[in-house]
Amino acid sequence: MRSPLAAGVLLATVACGNNGDSTGFSGGVGSAVTTASASSSSSAGGSSSSSTSTGEANNSTTSLSTGSSSAADSAPLLDMAMPDFGPQQPEGCKGKIDFLFVISADSTMKFAQDGLLASFPGFMKAIEDQLPDFDVHILSAEDGYWLQKDCKLCTEDCDPSGSPPLCGASLEFCDKKSGAGGTFPSGTGASNRRCKLASGVRYIDSSEPDRTAAFTCIAQLGIGGDARTAERMVRALEGPYDCNDGFLRDDALLVVTLIQDTYDQKSLGTVESWKKALQDAKGGDDDAFALLVLTTDVDVGYQQLCLPNQYNETKNPLRLLANSVDHGFIGSICAPSYEPFFAETVAALVTLCDDFVPPG
Repeated sequence: MRSPLAAGVLLATVACGNNGDSTGFSGGVGSAVTTASASSSSSAGGSSSSSTSTGEANNSTTSLSTGSSSAADSAPLLDMAMPDFGPQQPEGCKGKIDFLFVISADSTMKFAQDGLLASFPGFMKAIEDQLPDFDVHILSAEDGYWLQKDCKLCTEDCDPSGSPPLCGASLEFCDKKSGAGGTFPSGTGASNRRCKLASGVRYIDSSEPDRTAAFTCIAQLGIGGDARTAERMVRALEGPYDCNDGFLRDDALLVVTLIQDTYDQKSLGTVESWKKALQDAKGGDDDAFALLVLTTDVDVGYQQLCLPNQYNETKNPLRLLANSVDHGFIGSICAPSYEPFFAETVAALVTLCDDFVPPG
């Protein structure tokens, strides 16, 4: 089921290895770190493994005898070879991928949000081109804050002449729950309107007529909100107050993307607990999910993209998380374009989809 292109890229990735630098597959190195703090916080300015089972059919030769008859003694021997059907192929995810995006809404994040929105269409199309039955769920996790302090920000579904903080908006219970699928981003630089999704729920599905426009609405969180991406990821996977019901499918590959331009030092939990949340979401199957991280590269060394004249030897907890899972990519959030980073992941995601074994 694996395409030649996907297999070739994956083999090249495994052959080259990975040392957990700013881009590429993590080497699946388990982290012993449970808490991490940076001696100086940096703002943005800041292997895959796959396996296939093989089987061999045993051939056997059987002699037929009818006793003392001379005619039977002279009968030819019959070969009863078992047919060889070749190696059994995994069922695969059949194009089903659940995408969870957790995006920092910190005050320095506008450039990164713009970069994500610009790279999203190409990322989705590249996967769809290799998965003819591409069947997506796409959720952008809400940060839990209502930031409509200036009613002049209203575009639709609220009154620019209204009174803060709601400005005449009609809110739903899940609009203020961290980790819930966001459909009404608010605040400076946000969509500031209700995102009307064809699915009728809090995530995009394949019935959406304009997936790019819908994603632009739900993923434009603005600035001045929550930056605790790892904690929000855990809440989104747990599904707060049933707000995300139906998003995670047992027979789908899970792809989580975390985007934060600073060290994640405020999220509750530890690197190990965040990793466990990913594993628990897919029944303990490490090959059923992938993690993509765009964050500061100041902890890689000098002459990186974010702060080339600075180096923080303390590793970003988000980098440790990416390096701790079997299928993790990490790239610099200060790259001029995120398209190359996402392009690097496509072949690996298609291969994971091909090799996916649904539970049960």
